[in-house]
Amino acid sequence: MTFYLKHILYAVLLVGFNAFANSDNQWDTFNGDLEATKYSPLKQINPENVSNLKEAWSVRTGDVSDGTLIRNGKTVPMSAWSATPIFANDTLYLGTPFYRIFALEPDTGKVKWIFDSEEQLEALTQPEMKSRGVAYWESENIKKDTPCQKIVYLGTMKAKLFAVDADTGKKCEGFANEGVLDINDWYNLPLKYPLSLLQPPTVYKNILVIGWAGKDWAYQEAPLGTIFAIDSQTGEKLWEFFAIPPGTKHTGTANVWASMSVDPEKGILYAPISSPSPNFYGGDRLESLPLGTSVAALDIKTGELIWSYQLVHHDLWDYDTNAAPTLIDLKKDNKTIPALVQTTKQGFMYVLNRYTGKPVYPIEELEVPPSTVPGEKASKTQPFVSVPKPTNDKFPGVWELADIVSLGYCSKKFKTLRYDGRFTPPSFEGSIAFPGTGGGVEWGGGAFDPENQIFVANNSNTVQIQKLIPREEYNKLTKSSGSEAAGGFFPQEGAPYGVQLSFFMNPFGMPCWKPPFGELSAYNMSTGKLLWRKPFGAIQYMGFYLPEKWGSITIGAPAITASGLIFIGGSMDSYVRAIDLKNGNVVWKARVDVPAVSNPAIFSYKNKQYVVFTAGGNAILTGTGVSDQVVAFALED
Repeated sequence: MTFYLKHILYAVLLVGFNAFANSDNQWDTFNGDLEATKYSPLKQINPENVSNLKEAWSVRTGDVSDGTLIRNGKTVPMSAWSATPIFANDTLYLGTPFYRIFALEPDTGKVKWIFDSEEQLEALTQPEMKSRGVAYWESENIKKDTPCQKIVYLGTMKAKLFAVDADTGKKCEGFANEGVLDINDWYNLPLKYPLSLLQPPTVYKNILVIGWAGKDWAYQEAPLGTIFAIDSQTGEKLWEFFAIPPGTKHTGTANVWASMSVDPEKGILYAPISSPSPNFYGGDRLESLPLGTSVAALDIKTGELIWSYQLVHHDLWDYDTNAAPTLIDLKKDNKTIPALVQTTKQGFMYVLNRYTGKPVYPIEELEVPPSTVPGEKASKTQPFVSVPKPTNDKFPGVWELADIVSLGYCSKKFKTLRYDGRFTPPSFEGSIAFPGTGGGVEWGGGAFDPENQIFVANNSNTVQIQKLIPREEYNKLTKSSGSEAAGGFFPQEGAPYGVQLSFFMNPFGMPCWKPPFGELSAYNMSTGKLLWRKPFGAIQYMGFYLPEKWGSITIGAPAITASGLIFIGGSMDSYVRAIDLKNGNVVWKARVDVPAVSNPAIFSYKNKQYVVFTAGGNAILTGTGVSDQVVAFALED
């Protein structure tokens, strides 16, 4: 009897150990886990052996367009691929910007199956074909010989969500309408307000939570930002949440287009909510709209609001809350605080108690410049964070080199612009916005090492000019200029002013502001102190690489391993890198096709650790091209 009990106990322990080990090996969400930590407990690749990291395999999907590709007699817009590879079910899953799903063998890259949504390739809400990949769900009680016990979900530019059997690649016929959920059926909007599902849904137990993207800077009134929760197997709507009350006039959006995070123990959803429309003029939306540009905590089972914290009052700069907050157990003053770190475009990192929404480190309401635009009433104060130190600390000033090359253009131009510090409102003469709408920490967010309490984030230092143009003048300008977006013109139709957005550049395409243009920073979250900050990446421009000390604009996030490494792509120079967490030194790098504007995936399969990137490129990183490459790195046997 004892013999059998011992073996039964051993078998139970072995199953439990394997289950635990398997969970450690997964990278089954966009951010690695529901808490958005982008942390892997794996240690096989470490600072001592990472120099031996080699390409294990590379796959090209064929789903790429440089803007000249012709399909079915129509030109396919340029692709912008930012998908995180999802490792689950012993398979690597990828969603492409042509709205296909690839299931790959993790150790070889061999294709297991491909699902084609057969969606029309039109850029309805975005200038490019975009996809940030897929989401994965599996039943807690898997029934044998029953399809769709494991499902991969893919959203499209036309706001359709496809559910596909993770083992076979066949549509799950029991989900919504024969495997396809059309969000437009719930919204019933005029055609000029298209919605898109570019970010994979958030998966928690049997609930999928869906946000959406819309068309930026086009209209004063826009669809009201909505979060939907649906049943993971049937597609039935469970609840919906409005960030702006239904019936509110002269505004819209405040949607969630980025990823979200979840506290799995408490069942709390954390939603980064974007800015209200129109983005650069708020004279017709003077009500408080407390959920605009905020982070909000919702009961994931009911959609009820638990708390919210507004990060920008009466947002006039398109400072969308653009990344899932990272959930951390912060060890401070001999206490463990359930916290979150919300990165932002403005370079502030808001550290809040994730159960109450109260600041962990002080947040001050400071006076900011008033608006000079008729009808506008800018908020008198904005919340400022000094601890942790902002990633974008202060306006860098005019770059002497760019000024000399352009015979004083930069300094002369600067004198014509309005700049009264952070949160200078848009103006008729043009206002400096630092960081600009594409600056600060972008949609990838940061990464957190729970053992060492270190938070890492990459940021872009961008200087943007935001110029409001009265409607009659705007119409004349854009009528003669041809393509509005090509000139940086955006209508904000319905508002009294259109807007022109441009980078502060000299006529030769050089930034007029001082480098570095991109950095990587590490913080001790127990104290909030900056551990190190270094220029990150290099600018690739017209075939030339600029000095690394100048850094690079970056898109895509870091990931951290327990061995003390940071893996990150994102830079304009088309390299992926490993960086020593202790000091910020680059200890390995490899060239990929184009910038890997995506979050990497880190996992172990058959006792080997892999780091996988999608290298898709992005039109924002000019001159670097686009691609369809998936590339895996591992140590040589």
